[in-house]
Formats: sequence, structure tokens, C-alpha cells
Amino acid sequence: MNYRHDYHAGNFADVMKHVVLTRILLHLRTKPAPFRYVETHAGSGIYDLCGKEAEATGEWRRGIGRFLAAGLPAEVRALALPYLDIVGPSVLSAARRYKGSPSIAAALLRPQDKMLLCELHPEARRSLEAHLGHDPRAKVIGIDGYIGLNAFVPPVERRGLVLIDPPFETPDELSRLTSGLEAAWRKWRTGVFLVWYPVKDASVVGSFLASVSRGKIEKVLRLELQVADPGPDRPLGRAGLLVVNPPFRLEAEARLILPALAECLAEGRAEVAIDWPRPE
Repeated sequence: MNYRHDYHAGNFADVMKHVVLTRILLHLRTKPAPFRYVETHAGSGIYDLCGKEAEATGEWRRGIGRFLAAGLPAEVRALALPYLDIVGPSVLSAARRYKGSPSIAAALLRPQDKMLLCELHPEARRSLEAHLGHDPRAKVIGIDGYIGLNAFVPPVERRGLVLIDPPFETPDELSRLTSGLEAAWRKWRTGVFLVWYPVKDASVVGSFLASVSRGKIEKVLRLELQVADPGPDRPLGRAGLLVVNPPFRLEAEARLILPALAECLAEGRAEVAIDWPRPE
């Protein structure tokens, strides 16, 4: 799969990923001690929804555009509101921009917190540096994300979150992801890791999840959202997140948020999956 994000920014998968990302960062903020946010494949930081790429698919209109207009239950709206407050104004502005995960994290980090953003692609890195390079809390590094994952954990703060969100452009991506995640966890067993993956072929993803469950990582929460029937030759209709060492309340929050996302973003058969691939 070639997942160039300019075409897909703000789609259903982004909405799910970024709502969950926001919830985790808010949980980390509840303690006064500083934490570090690390992203292995940071991208551009902000995306032009009026650009030819985004307009070619229109996915943001069926994702964040629809979610902003949805009449959500009060409990769900309260959980989603911090995310909507961050991304909503730029989406609804005349310029129409969607804030990616580095920008969302920057909005939630406190003065004592730090962020380290890995991005190998020169054009995306230049955009990221232009957008966040002035922030004293942020450091942008042009390095392969998996090398960065191995090099930058554990952080000196000993608390934090790593987002692993690869582009899935190579056939061995899930294999690299599995080995990289377990190696990083062995070095930082108390860290929170958030892993995004597309579901195009159920058997391939099933093998990936089985390999994670057979591994040594002890606490892994799986969240999947389907808005249309998935398939290798279909547009992306299902995506998932693995959360290693999830905050205590995250599962309960996901059980409110994901069904609401499925209801308002459905393009076909909608489903939600929330479980623990490796039983506690």
C-alpha cells in the first residue's frame, strides 16, 4: 500500500488515530512530571485540504468534515472536544488545513515537556521544520523512523508516548514494525506506544496481530474501526491502533468513542473491535 498522506489527511483513520492520541496525551498531562513525545514517521505536520491531492480523494470531507458536524452524545463530545478544539478551527478556516499528529501534540505539550520528531523525506521534513522548528520543545531529525525508535528510547524523562505511524510503502513494513516495537519496549517497558496500521488484507493483519500476541509485550490494547468493507483493491475502509501500556481509562473511553465514530463516518458496513491480543 502507498499511503501518501497528502491524499488522506483528515480521513476516518486520522480522526480515530488523533482522538486516541489526544486522549493519551491528556492522561500523561495529569501528572506534573515532564514527559516526552516521540514520533517515528512525523510527516509534514499540517496538510492543505484545498490542495490537488486532498481534493482528488475528498476523504477529509467524509472524515473530519463529517465528524465536526456530527451530533454526538454528550459523553462522546466531552471526550472528543479537546481534539476538535485543536483541529477544527484550521479545517473550518478559509485556508482549510488539517493539523497532523506533531501539531496536535504541540498543542497539548506543557512547557516542561519535549517532543522528538523523526522524518526522513526531505520535503516533508522541511515543511515540519517550518511549522514547528521554532518551538523550543520540539526537535526535528532527518532519520529513518525505526532507527530513531531504537535510538531515542528510553527518554531522559522516563515518561512519555511514542507514535509509530509508518507509510506502509514496503512489503516488509509489518515485519519491521513488529521487531522494532518489541525491541523498543524491551528498552522502555513503562513507555506508552501507539501503533497505527491499515487493514487491507485481513490475513496479513491477522498474522501481524498474532506475532504481537506471541511476543513478550505484556499490555497491548487493540482498537479497530471499519467504515466500509476492506479489501486489497478497495480504498482504505478499516484501520487499527495498538496501544502498549494504555492509560487506565483509555479502554473505557474507546468503548464510547469508536462506536460513535462508526455511526457518523460509515460509508458501508461499519464495525468496531476493542480487545487485548495478548490476554493480561
